[in-house]
Amino acid sequence: MVNPALDRLPGSAFVRLRELLGPIVPQVETPLAMSIGEPQLPPPPIVAEAVAAHAHLWNRYPPNEGTPELRAAAARWLTRRFGLPAGSVDPDRHVLSATGSREALYLFAQTMVPPEKAGGRAVVLMPNPYYQVYRAAAEMAGAEAVLVPATAATGYLPDYAAVDPAILARTALAIFCSPSNPEGAQADLERLTDLVRLARRHDFVLACDECYCELYFGDAPPSGLNAALAASAPGEDPFANVVVFHSLSKRSSVPGLRSGFVAGDAAILKAFLKLRSYASVQMPMPLAAAAVALWDDDAHAAANRAHYARLVAAADRIFAGYPGYVRPQGGFFLWLDVGDGEAMTKRFWQECGIRVVPGRYLAADDPAAPGGNPGHAYVRIALVHDEDTVIRALTRLRRCLDHPDG
Repeated sequence: MVNPALDRLPGSAFVRLRELLGPIVPQVETPLAMSIGEPQLPPPPIVAEAVAAHAHLWNRYPPNEGTPELRAAAARWLTRRFGLPAGSVDPDRHVLSATGSREALYLFAQTMVPPEKAGGRAVVLMPNPYYQVYRAAAEMAGAEAVLVPATAATGYLPDYAAVDPAILARTALAIFCSPSNPEGAQADLERLTDLVRLARRHDFVLACDECYCELYFGDAPPSGLNAALAASAPGEDPFANVVVFHSLSKRSSVPGLRSGFVAGDAAILKAFLKLRSYASVQMPMPLAAAAVALWDDDAHAAANRAHYARLVAAADRIFAGYPGYVRPQGGFFLWLDVGDGEAMTKRFWQECGIRVVPGRYLAADDPAAPGGNPGHAYVRIALVHDEDTVIRALTRLRRCLDHPDG
């Protein structure tokens, strides 16, 4: 008997994309995938060096909470990157290692969502469009997934304060992503602080997905931990109701390392660790040593950020004057309004040999949205290749947009 919650999940965006493009043969000899957010930059050399230096640890099981060295490195990085007070992040209480943020986000919902809240079915709030694991986590936890529009009208971020108070009363978990995927929008400290106050007022957990926080092209985005501190009075638990999720995949161009961590409310993390001790595995210790080296090194992250800034600057030039282009504040995606995302995805593949994702595959249907889905008009383009490749690809896409009849 299959869990019926699976039937409430739409098909994977990438399965749907394969079905959409499968019958189409590109008219170019060198097709290119710009559909998956998989960084193609080479990993920093310190990864291989650290793994080799700790090869004698392959025969050791890692601790359920992650190695002490990795949790300490995460605490150091959080303090350094976000300007947190020295000692405010205790690696033994406020940090858990995770095998990437996707696995952590999924299991976290299984930990934090009760069957009922405020006399009704518990709710998980999430943006629409959304990262697919958000909805899967909510549905499989038995919650009601409430998708809140994140459109041009809301600054491409969800306005949870505008949600019906009766729904907020039933909310157990709210997921917030900044910089956002797919739109690349950033929340400022005031907005995040208001969110923390909302979470505490309605007694739900605010889960901040911050895996793109090192890829920004103006002001550095703050963390939910900054907001938690700003919303706390002396003597209160500074991180109450707040957890943040981080990953090395984008920051350090190591998606295959599957390394991340969760930080924040100590009582919540204690409960999360209990579930993880049954249902998850930790990073092998040689890989954890590589993660320590990466979190402790900011130079390669700055070089990565400069690379993506050049790609966004190229997109600014190539799409100058195109009305559907909005410059992302962070991340490495373009969220491009092309009128009909599915139709243009097929055309991009056939005429340009460029594989992108229709925006509606990354969003839930909404009768109030144009085209019945907030992603209907959009495509998501992943800027994950080297600069020359990205410039050539974007130039082909712009040419296709400027000549709608081929």
